[in-house]
Amino acid sequence: MTVFRLGVNNCFAVKRWPEPRAWTEIVATKLDVKYVQFSFDLLDPRSKDPALTSMITEIRDTIRDYGIVIHSTFTGLAAYSFNLLMHPNPLMRYDALDWYISAIRATKEMGVESTGGHLAAMSWEYFIDDTKRKYITEILLENIRLLSHAARSYGLKSILWEPMPVVREPPYTINGAKILLRRANEKAGVPVKLCIDLGHSCAWKYESKRDLDPYAWLEELGSESPVIHVQQTDGKADRHWPFTEEYNKMGIIKPDKVLEAIERSGAEEVLLALEIIHPFEEREEKVLNDMIESVRYWKEYV
Repeated sequence: MTVFRLGVNNCFAVKRWPEPRAWTEIVATKLDVKYVQFSFDLLDPRSKDPALTSMITEIRDTIRDYGIVIHSTFTGLAAYSFNLLMHPNPLMRYDALDWYISAIRATKEMGVESTGGHLAAMSWEYFIDDTKRKYITEILLENIRLLSHAARSYGLKSILWEPMPVVREPPYTINGAKILLRRANEKAGVPVKLCIDLGHSCAWKYESKRDLDPYAWLEELGSESPVIHVQQTDGKADRHWPFTEEYNKMGIIKPDKVLEAIERSGAEEVLLALEIIHPFEEREEKVLNDMIESVRYWKEYV
């Protein structure tokens, strides 16, 4: 039987509540959850000292004071804007490796055992050329293995790889995820796992209609995904809507169906991390109220 834990990705705090004590207090007292996935949009792991050490120290002190647990660290919107480990320029790929190794190091300093996120996006030129696509995919797998060994050297327990809704950002199909995950774990330093997002089953190209079904992803790969990104969506795009009465009427994500699909996968333990992203121009009061309502909604099931 799967052990479920409810938490949040703290991307809701980006640019609004960047102070560790501010977002931690919201998580602990207003949302009343214990588990957080930390977004690197709140702290660039390549920040220079003394800024980096000062922020990490404050984060560690504050989560201890409030009894919060950071389950994992994760890329945010900033990193998602880059091609990273599949950039066509090898020097840019080297730079991406350096960024991720900095993320691994910062994760260790936070006292957290897992990191990951969006790992790579290939250019259109590489995507449409079979030879170039295969070449850059092999490089991606090699780089992920390198990161897994770096993670091991820093004492981390796993690397998380997020399947994406864009065809240039592998994996985007269930079968593709199975193949790439198996290959990434060949001679890996620590296990490479997935972080399935309930709103990412909407790529324009797919192998099977099941690739467009978030519950199929959970059934087939939930046991390989220790974290699930939870968002409300209509299945047509990566919405990151809250679980409010308004959006639940339009959305296809039902908590009971999510839990049942994960149970069928054979997963032992899963963190359900709400990843709700509002427009930057949205009022802070609405952001906070939507987060509170969304967590309250999921607490009826978890």
